[in-house]
Amino acid sequence: MLIFMLDTQNPTSLTSFRTAAKAGQFLITAEVAPPKGGNPEHMLKMAATLKGRVHAVNITDGSRAVLRMCPVVASAILLQHGIEPICQIACRDRNRIGLQADLMGAHAIGIRNILALTGDPVKAGDHTDCKGVFDLESVRLLQVIQKLNHGVDYNDTPLNDGALDLFPGAAVDPQCPSWSGLQKRFERKLEAGAQFFQSQLITDFEILEKFMDKIAVGCGKPILAGIFLFKSAKNAQFINRCVPGVNIPQHIIDRLAQAKDPLEEGMKIAAEQVQIAQQLCQGVHMMAVKREDLIPQILEMAGVAPVNQMVSV
Repeated sequence: MLIFMLDTQNPTSLTSFRTAAKAGQFLITAEVAPPKGGNPEHMLKMAATLKGRVHAVNITDGSRAVLRMCPVVASAILLQHGIEPICQIACRDRNRIGLQADLMGAHAIGIRNILALTGDPVKAGDHTDCKGVFDLESVRLLQVIQKLNHGVDYNDTPLNDGALDLFPGAAVDPQCPSWSGLQKRFERKLEAGAQFFQSQLITDFEILEKFMDKIAVGCGKPILAGIFLFKSAKNAQFINRCVPGVNIPQHIIDRLAQAKDPLEEGMKIAAEQVQIAQQLCQGVHMMAVKREDLIPQILEMAGVAPVNQMVSV
């Protein structure tokens, strides 16, 4: 049985991700989905395989607008087991009151890393007839976090019971077809207080290099390239069809289709991409849906040291 004991004077918190980011280390994060139901056992099992291999574990917030456990609660469960979370908070399902309430609650139980997201449209998910809220979007959510960290709420009313100390991040899509739109939104997120950026899955590393050289250069914040484990050609085609804004090139699909062991080939592709990302940016964000246990092996194939063996650069 899981019992979360909260010491209100000294809430459990882990901040190795923030420390590593500020020290200039090569950052490694990985994504784990909360359970669809009340039993977190599988989530914990997958997250436990990442201990010592990643700086923090992202807990998604209704990714693709598919119902899952509340990310704040799921993050608290990880924290209880000594696993540092990055709690994703999407604007799709809450108004500004609910968003601020969840951020305060997250802080109170020791959660420090927040990834501020607008959220996928409800039409992409499993409750297509529900109403999306979208009272705020990701830039304004970052602005709210800034205010909460400075001890005031959205309306600039003082927080009588103390300011927050959150480490906010944002998403970025270097493969966005609108280069000017990408630059404008990236700059707005920087101005709103984003301290790190995790990218959507990357398949075109020439575009990532251009993004790093033309837009992100001099920003002073870590960019983590999204690396996805493709398990088969069918899996890659499904992602192309069902995940908004993703375009997996045909040469990757062909390579998976021709492989004797598609999963092993997918791991090789992911490891190769990690090696390329090491030359371009300050980290990788690993995504291996339902096979998070393979991420340590992918990192080993890529020659990436465990996080406790990394040195500052």
